[in-house]
This record gives sequence, structure tokens and C-alpha cells, in this order.
Amino acid sequence: MLILTRKINEAIRLGEDIRIILVQIKGGQVRLGIECPPHVRVLREELYEAVRQEIGTTRLHFQI
Repeated sequence: MLILTRKINEAIRLGEDIRIILVQIKGGQVRLGIECPPHVRVLREELYEAVRQEIGTTRLHFQI
């Protein structure tokens, strides 16, 4: 796992097409903005796990 430190409005790049921006820090929560191509699916971890368990597979393959 790579751990990075960012300040508000600073970003992290994942490859050429994905940008994650630290939008806000409030109490124990961090708000992130994610810019990515439309074919890239972005899910919260708990939603990803719930869907994965519901369909009974180890990986989700999204249709574009």
C-alpha cells in the first residue's frame, strides 16, 4: 500500500486518465473528487463488496 499526504485541493494521478483531488477535511471525514473516463466504474468499498457478495463472485466485471 502506498500512503500519500495531500493538502486541500491537491491531487493524485493514477495513470494518464484518473485524478483524485482532496476536496475537504471535516472532522473524521475526507471528501475526495474523482475525475476519470466514463468507462471507469467508481464504487465505495462497502457497495462493491455488497454487490460482489450478492452475485457470489470474487471479482466484478462491469459492462460498458
